[in-house]
Amino acid sequence: MTMDVTPNRHEDTGAPPEREAYTHAPDLRREIHHVLALDTEHDGRQTQPVTHHPPLDPTAAERTRLLRRAALMDRIALNDPRPGPLAAATETAEQLLHHDHHHPHHTAGPHHPDTPTPTPRSYVRQEYTAWTTTTHPET
Repeated sequence: MTMDVTPNRHEDTGAPPEREAYTHAPDLRREIHHVLALDTEHDGRQTQPVTHHPPLDPTAAERTRLLRRAALMDRIALNDPRPGPLAAATETAEQLLHHDHHHPHHTAGPHHPDTPTPTPRSYVRQEYTAWTTTTHPET
């Protein structure tokens, strides 16, 4: 795992600044609830889908779960930059990068997962911004 040592400083990566990336994100409590529900659904502990949208193909559904989870952890680390939240944000960002590397047709931002970016978290911000402009998560 790569430790993101300058997590809250915006760099010219093509990704939006930290807070701008999450302008249209649900409030943290609502998003925590939603991400936990997606994880429960993914683990098979919930039989009905948590979203009201038509079912996605399994790869797209997994990507949405990973993206929302990584964005949530990034937002938490922005508010609490201690080592635990920073490590969680970096780990979940790397999970998204790994998934997108194997399924690049699901990416939407200008930088693909193979393109070097300063941090995995900036990739999450780029992809979350692209995702919220093409879909509208429940708010």
